[in-house]
Amino acid sequence: MRFGVLGPVTAWTDAGTPVVIQGLKVRALLADLLVHEGRPVPADRLIDDLWGSELPGNPSGTLSAKVSQLRRAFEDAESGSRSLVRSGPAGYSIAVESSSHDALRFRELLAAGAVDEALTLWRGPAYADFADEAFVEAAVARLTDERLSACERADLSVSDLSELVRDHPLREGLRAAHMKALYRTGRQSEALESFDQLRQLLLDELGLDPGPELVALQQSILTQELPHARSNLPAQLTDLIGRSEALTEIDSCLASSRLVTLTGPGGVGKTRLALAAGARSSDRFADGVVLVELAAVTPDALSVSNSLTDAVQAALDLRDAGDSGAVVDRLAAVMGSRLLVLDNCEQVVEDVALLTDRLLAAAPRLRVLATSREPLGLAGEVVWSVPPLEVPAASSGLDAVGECSAVQLFVARAAAASRGFGLTDETVADVSVLCRRLDGIPLALELAATRVRALGVHGLVARLDDRFRLLATGHRGAAPRQQTLHAMIDWSWELLDAEEQSVLRRLAVHADGCTAEAAATVCGEDDVLDVLVRLVDRSLVVPVDGTRFRLLESVAAYCVEKLRSAGELESVRQQHLAYYVSLAEAARPGLFGGEQGRWLQLLDEDSANFRTALDRAVATGQSELAERLVDALAWYWFLRGRHVEALRSLEAVPGSARAGAWRVGFRYLLGHQDAAGERDRWVDAADAMGLWWIGFAATDAGDLAACHSLLDRALKRFEADGNQWGTAAVLAARAKHAHVRGDLPALYDDACQSIGIFRALGDRWGVLQATGWFGAHAELVGDFDEAERLHLEGVQAAEEIGLWPEVASALGMLGWTSIRQGRFDSARTYGERALRYATEQGQRSTQALAELVLGFAARRTGALEEASERLEGLIAAAGRQKEAVLYLSIVLEELGFVRELQGRLDEALALHVEAFRVSEDFDSLRGMCWSLEGIAGCHPDKTLAATLLGSAAATRATKSYLMAATESGDLDRAVAAVESALGATAYQEAYSRGSALAPAEAFALLVRE
Repeated sequence: MRFGVLGPVTAWTDAGTPVVIQGLKVRALLADLLVHEGRPVPADRLIDDLWGSELPGNPSGTLSAKVSQLRRAFEDAESGSRSLVRSGPAGYSIAVESSSHDALRFRELLAAGAVDEALTLWRGPAYADFADEAFVEAAVARLTDERLSACERADLSVSDLSELVRDHPLREGLRAAHMKALYRTGRQSEALESFDQLRQLLLDELGLDPGPELVALQQSILTQELPHARSNLPAQLTDLIGRSEALTEIDSCLASSRLVTLTGPGGVGKTRLALAAGARSSDRFADGVVLVELAAVTPDALSVSNSLTDAVQAALDLRDAGDSGAVVDRLAAVMGSRLLVLDNCEQVVEDVALLTDRLLAAAPRLRVLATSREPLGLAGEVVWSVPPLEVPAASSGLDAVGECSAVQLFVARAAAASRGFGLTDETVADVSVLCRRLDGIPLALELAATRVRALGVHGLVARLDDRFRLLATGHRGAAPRQQTLHAMIDWSWELLDAEEQSVLRRLAVHADGCTAEAAATVCGEDDVLDVLVRLVDRSLVVPVDGTRFRLLESVAAYCVEKLRSAGELESVRQQHLAYYVSLAEAARPGLFGGEQGRWLQLLDEDSANFRTALDRAVATGQSELAERLVDALAWYWFLRGRHVEALRSLEAVPGSARAGAWRVGFRYLLGHQDAAGERDRWVDAADAMGLWWIGFAATDAGDLAACHSLLDRALKRFEADGNQWGTAAVLAARAKHAHVRGDLPALYDDACQSIGIFRALGDRWGVLQATGWFGAHAELVGDFDEAERLHLEGVQAAEEIGLWPEVASALGMLGWTSIRQGRFDSARTYGERALRYATEQGQRSTQALAELVLGFAARRTGALEEASERLEGLIAAAGRQKEAVLYLSIVLEELGFVRELQGRLDEALALHVEAFRVSEDFDSLRGMCWSLEGIAGCHPDKTLAATLLGSAAATRATKSYLMAATESGDLDRAVAAVESALGATAYQEAYSRGSALAPAEAFALLVRE
């Protein structure tokens, strides 16, 4: 059971189903217990909190009854959960911990520095439905202050911060965050104005001046030296030794050049140096420092350029959209002021150079720090060769040896491996020789350090001398330092037993690491974890997040050669392919149920391995395995918004009927003009899932009749098969169709049934879909508070499992609900956030919704030019589609009202007429009513206008179409103008005639005229 107080007080089962708690006092009891966060509350205190001076006849008995009701509600929702409400000598309590109580989880995340994640837990004011009760007052104040403190540290938009500053105008931390956000969006003058506003408020109300930190911030903005640090750079487990001068030089290069490439042989420390340099310079990049790992991108990929853009998008947490050219353009558009760290470029250096060149040309505030064994070869590139660490001279004494960076690194790592080891008079000579023999190469030094405990430093040096003499003739074709590293890895290899060697070389086929389970299967070793731990101890394998293991680049390259020489390369690659096909197929059912979030995370971590497996299957002609793999991953790609990757992968198996159905849907989602033709090719061979998928994905393209037919066919097959998920998915898609038509009963019924099934299944994505349309119904019937609550729940649920396209969609719906409520500032806030997410995720339909919200908000706040620009942009985008898009009619109507207010009545009339025709094509009576009212407001024939108004009003009444208070202004304006021109009697006569006409009949009068 989980509990929420960061918004209305709510309880959910572990599967995410809301717990129904009947009775205000029972809900208040739950709130009171949650206020105390697991601590016991005396019965007298609870009675006083719940009833105050209006006590019931038997207070103790009544309280006991309420406790029993609460326990029964818990038990009905989730078996065994009644025990969560406890009683004892000290009173009643509720069993909660950070994983089940959002306030505790909020504080835990804040303590861990995960501020943005912590803020996603909020669904409104704390204890929103009990905010007036005295027993929550202190908790609300404390949580609200903690939330505001978190907002001061988070990466919020200008609109979000503007609203917070309006609500808390004297809070200096919020003001500072607001000023920074304005400055970083290029609005320096507004940032300074914000400071001036606060200074005046403080002077007028408190007689104080701003604090010194805020004054310093103002000066930083004036001099344009505002620092900011935000990145995905991984935390380093060990200190970077001996690179302070190098960091200073690289930082200077990054200050003056847009492309800096760190070159050098494997093992010299290019990656560690790049990460440290990125962290050091992060204050200069307002949009952060982003590490892009390229080791998994190989020349064997089906498309190296696409694999590169996939890697960049994954690092930026973006979802793909459009062809490869469009992806690069969108990447450039979101770069802003950012540093990209491109690590391990050498395998595909030419393709990296092409991508880097395009990004730098299109994103003027972007800088790139690359690591590679060779330069990228671009104009303006600064090539910085990473030197080995400093080694001591042969005759150096103890102090001089200890000052050398190679020695410092070796001693630090050796001390970690062998407690008590240090640089002493007894060890200095051997350490000095060892560092010189290893050429100061950091990786070689670290590998050697792991052997100190077993051999002692003297024995280590003796064996190294022997080893290097034996290997000296084996690597003459390589650079001297590369010979040294190879010899060091070779020596480490030969110290392994046969089992360790077998596991190590077979790990090399994995891309970007693997789990212990994957290692056991691919390496053919049941007890692989013990071997992995031993290899970690020898610095040959690197643990990642405690659950995954990967090889360093140089070790991986070495092990591939060992695989090849052992004659195992092809067979182990085949085992890798078979394992990841099986893993994808095992994961697929989990994507349709209660463990959706866990499986999404698992597939995210192995996305590079799946790409490698697919590349091999296609390259070796194993079409059956390729088909199984893309079929298993298609839904994952959709949930993660990776539409381009999905389509590209599906096109690699052109003869597959199942892949064909998936392909059609992704073509629709990407706006391909040939999607309808592809649909006709594959639809007859599609199964129930394929039919639903095509109908679902094609809906936004506007061919609702064809989509409805596909959904009906799918529903019959799903019901015949007893497929509950499929049934719920069809119902959710039908709810969208009903929303377009304005069919309120069908919308409610389909959404209600769908949400019930999806909740029972525990499918988060499905619940989001159904909840969204349930919220849309609430908005249409005027229950705006319920609509807002449902959409806020949608945002939170989508954020929890990283469904960012769904976050954008729910934010867009929140914006639209705010428009209907007349809360235009909130609408702008939600619209801007939705637009930002939708643009990053490449969600065209949600981008349109966000622009629509912002256009509506602009018109209703008098910004007619802004409204006109946004709405015209939407119409232009719709014009590029072959079929009318779903949002077109409402955009035409809104632009018609803008033109009317601008006095351009002929244009307004033409727009409303076109909007009616589009609504008629979609069978949207609600849209037709809007259009008739718009036509009436600008048509010169006022008698005809009154007739149109009568028809619209009668249809609204018959179909129960609500007109929100914020929409009545357009209608009131039209009625006033028409009635004034005709007089009350003539107006009523024409209006009454119109009441007997359906919208199409009324519109026909206009056409005949």
